[in-house]
Amino acid sequence: MNWANRLTLSRLALTVLFVALLSSCWHYARTAALVIFLIAGLTDFIDGEVARRYGVITNFGKLMDPLVDKIMVAAAFISLVPLKAVPAWAATAVVARDFLITGLRLMASAKGRILPAESLGKQKTSWQIVTIIFFLALLSIAELHYANETSTWWARAWWEAGPVLVWITVALTIYSGLGYAWRNRELISPDQ
Repeated sequence: MNWANRLTLSRLALTVLFVALLSSCWHYARTAALVIFLIAGLTDFIDGEVARRYGVITNFGKLMDPLVDKIMVAAAFISLVPLKAVPAWAATAVVARDFLITGLRLMASAKGRILPAESLGKQKTSWQIVTIIFFLALLSIAELHYANETSTWWARAWWEAGPVLVWITVALTIYSGLGYAWRNRELISPDQ
């Protein structure tokens, strides 16, 4: 197994650690979860660079890299629901879209086609990551400053900017998913 694939698998392990930390009662768990999420994001960048630079792009990497990315984002959104950062309906929309698009790609693969990522999908992913980091950063700030007052600036950001980020993210998630499905609708035609 090459280093790019090892980094991909390490991101999966970091995702498990991230979820465990975010679910933990340990005092600095939110801050540690933020750091782990950032490290996992960095491994995503590095594994792609390593694979391209050294020409070690493999079928395993082509399959697992985007799959692990989806697992990481889905795990983050699901873990933020009990913390009242993301509403359950928003997390459901994000996870459902990724399952549906993954299913569409599997159907295409069964027919010998590869459906590449589109620029709108990449923008959607960027907004998802910004939303996750926004809430993780505010959770970390609150934890580090023992801030329990609702009048603090981070609480205002949570309740004012947070919902806007969630709505933008969900709108892009649904819009990009519907567009992707529409452009590849022949794959899901009942006649196929």
